[in-house]
Amino acid sequence: MSTTAESTAVATATSLKNLYFVRFGFAIVWAAGMFAVGKELGPVTIALLVLYPLFDVAAAVVDFRSAKTARPTVGLYFNMALSLLTAIGLGIAVTSGIPAVLRVWGVWAVTAGLVQLIVAVRRYKLGGQWAMILSGGISVLAGSNFYLTAGTPKGVLTSVAGYAVLGGIFFLVSALRLNRVAKKDS
Repeated sequence: MSTTAESTAVATATSLKNLYFVRFGFAIVWAAGMFAVGKELGPVTIALLVLYPLFDVAAAVVDFRSAKTARPTVGLYFNMALSLLTAIGLGIAVTSGIPAVLRVWGVWAVTAGLVQLIVAVRRYKLGGQWAMILSGGISVLAGSNFYLTAGTPKGVLTSVAGYAVLGGIFFLVSALRLNRVAKKDS
């Protein structure tokens, strides 16, 4: 690898590491809020539900700016659009009740999980991506579960908080792995 390519890879790894640490922190704080208020669709719960995909849009924008040389940008564009549509969809779904919210969240988790999986596979050489690959796969399974249990007694809003915690842990693992990669290559 040339010196320029190595420095670009280190810069990308460092940027992703920082983003992943922020995403971990956000997921944990968001989940705590959701566990506290997510038993019903009140104003704070609705705000939290819409905030999560909007934060995902912002994170994808930051990721996109750091990833131009790594070229998973098509997936990131798709993720931005998908998360923005999800925020709008959730804003509408809350008027129909918890099952509708879980269905929208489930479709988002499945599609975003597939995008995450594809982007992580394309970035595999950067290191620290196995956790993102695993997270993408789990998102597909969890999203399917949200959708299928939406109208049953198992369909509760706090389940999305648990999903966020697990996703946050995967971001933390990737950040720690990328931290080692960045230090080793710098």
